[in-house]
Amino acid sequence: MKKPKNYITDEKTEHHAEILINRLKNRYKHLAKRFKRAHIDVFRLYDRDIPEVRAVVDWYAGYLVIGEYVRLQTGPKWLPRMAEAAGEAFDIPKDKIFIKRRKTQDSTTGARYQRSKVKGKRFIVSERDFKFWVNLDGLLDTGLFSDHRDTRVLIQKMAKGQDFLNLFAYTGAFSCAAALGGAKSIVTVDRSATYLDWAKDNFKLNHIKNRNFEFIRSDTEQYIESMQKKGRKFTLAFVDPPSFSQRRGKGAFDINCHHPELLTKVFTVMAPGATVIFSTNHQRFDPKLNKLKTKRIIELTPKTIPEDYRNKCVHRCWRIDL
Repeated sequence: MKKPKNYITDEKTEHHAEILINRLKNRYKHLAKRFKRAHIDVFRLYDRDIPEVRAVVDWYAGYLVIGEYVRLQTGPKWLPRMAEAAGEAFDIPKDKIFIKRRKTQDSTTGARYQRSKVKGKRFIVSERDFKFWVNLDGLLDTGLFSDHRDTRVLIQKMAKGQDFLNLFAYTGAFSCAAALGGAKSIVTVDRSATYLDWAKDNFKLNHIKNRNFEFIRSDTEQYIESMQKKGRKFTLAFVDPPSFSQRRGKGAFDINCHHPELLTKVFTVMAPGATVIFSTNHQRFDPKLNKLKTKRIIELTPKTIPEDYRNKCVHRCWRIDL
């Protein structure tokens, strides 16, 4: 089989491993003490800092997660060697190192990520005032998007006395932030029963109890339609949809095409003067927000991406005031 152009040889791989070890040690020295004082257990040590070594390395309270977007130039041995190098940098055993191979959108299913065949065990990590369950082995995503830790602080500060709606809620981290910020009511919506159970566990972990905090298993659009009929209104919402997904009876959702339509529907269940925080991790997102009927739209991205995420396109985020 013919090797692709710019194929990374074994010799180059070893050079990359040496580069990665040195950079990881330097970044850990720069970040670890400060994050420990802030009670932050999860942070990014390496974010494709050097163009030659296109990987990301995340620290999870003494565990490592290393990933790359799959590409032909590296071959099957490159990422495992980078994982070994990361372990060598901190003398971390193999059973505490997890490899994640990321793929772009699947053209047949629309799924960006694929499930792992291995179901791992969860453990607890801290993030400032919060504690969250994470699982480094079962799925490509671990249960916590650490790049949004500063966005969670924003939601926590905004939440006091608010009726908060968390759509595409995943494991409920933003709902926890709203709860600890003093939200009056919280609705956590996701179509995955697994993620909703995980969200409930995160609430228990943070000692959050309130009868006005609901967990709803539903497609987002169906939930919005049901709330329209009931006339229910919210004053604060967090909307972080997947880049691509399958919609029941409506074909594939593509955030680049459908985000104006989605946000317009969300606005119908928001009270006058409400605020929507909208975010996406699509790497080539093309915002079409200027035609939305709003009072004000402000991009928050420079404020919501933490310093350890040196690749500044990890997500984009807006505040939309109605």
